[in-house]
Amino acid sequence: MRKRIIAPTGDQRSSSIQGWLDVEHRAEVEFTSEDPTLPVEGALRPGAGPGWRAAEPGRQTIRLRFDRPERLTRLRLVFDETQIARTQEFVLAWSPDEGRSYREIVRQQYVFSPPTTTREVEDYTVSLDGVTALELRITPDLGRNEAVASLTEWSLA
Repeated sequence: MRKRIIAPTGDQRSSSIQGWLDVEHRAEVEFTSEDPTLPVEGALRPGAGPGWRAAEPGRQTIRLRFDRPERLTRLRLVFDETQIARTQEFVLAWSPDEGRSYREIVRQQYVFSPPTTTREVEDYTVSLDGVTALELRITPDLGRNEAVASLTEWSLA
């Protein structure tokens, strides 16, 4: 008899960790700012930690520069906000030419309204070949521009 153990159907967390790109060993990360207590590694390692937070308010950028061109089929972003009601916008773009030009994948706005609406999860199926750079631009507060950008998780496959 042939058999194997599989993850239970309801356990999305353990099954989703499998298959994610090991960004830490395949890319260099650039960013506009970082709170030293919440470094970018916390967002780029699935299930590793509380995520990344900028050091100051305003628009922020996180850019991944891949060591070799990558083929990407899935992009997952998770944002959490439990303190401030605000409208956030993010833009996700990719480059086939080491960052000389970018092609927009998605531009998305989301309204956080704690205590009820505190989490945004975006999961995109894509077909991108030859990705040399991937850029996430976050405008954390379209209204007052006082909020600090944060990112709970950014996973790639």
